[in-house]
Amino acid sequence: MPTPAPVPASASAPAEEDCSTRDRILRLIVEDGPVSVVRLAEELDLTAAGVRRHVAALLAAGEIAEHDVPALGRRRGRPARHYVATARGQAALSTAYSDLAAEALAFLETLGGEEALREFARRRVLEMHSHHGDAVTGTDDVVERLRILADRLSDDGFAASVRPLPGGRAVQLCQGHCPVQAVAAHFPQLCEAETALFSELLGVHVQRLSTLATGGHVCTTHVPLGVTPAPAPLTPAPTAPAATVEGTP
Repeated sequence: MPTPAPVPASASAPAEEDCSTRDRILRLIVEDGPVSVVRLAEELDLTAAGVRRHVAALLAAGEIAEHDVPALGRRRGRPARHYVATARGQAALSTAYSDLAAEALAFLETLGGEEALREFARRRVLEMHSHHGDAVTGTDDVVERLRILADRLSDDGFAASVRPLPGGRAVQLCQGHCPVQAVAAHFPQLCEAETALFSELLGVHVQRLSTLATGGHVCTTHVPLGVTPAPAPLTPAPTAPAATVEGTP
């Protein structure tokens, strides 16, 4: 029986390239979602047909889902479909050891109660403040502070972006990924402390509208413009959630 001819090393390249492209598409959906195929194709310099093939695979895998985006003005024809990442898609990009971290925090709560958890969360954001505070607070302009903060958060793995809102009186800080999402789902003190940190760094009172930890497809923080109240202290306190008003890409 003749020996099968060896498979050239390049034969596996298409499959590897497909996985790499699919990962890039998923990451962009995480960062910018809700986002359309046309936008994905433009951002990644790919054909719309090629992107649709990968989007179909991500839908089948349950890593993304269609998301309704309100139409602005009258448009003819069928509205473009937009996509956001699901919990499974988020998990595909999440970091390891979340179970261990959750167990550690649960043990901390057993020993020290609610106050111990809040102190841990406060110390965590104080460390973030020490890493990014000087860069963010180097300007008095809130929009510039927000841009620097978003860049710094993205460097930390939060896939952050700034989205304008109609009227120009406020913007939204959106975080498409959260490295501690699974832990924050059990311990909201982490999100509360982070929100207090944003107020401190930006010098305005911000409000968290949605979080990945509570089922949102993105963490959304409302940041008002044109006002300069005293910075919020870094002592996180829970606030009542408001209805999310997401900016369109």
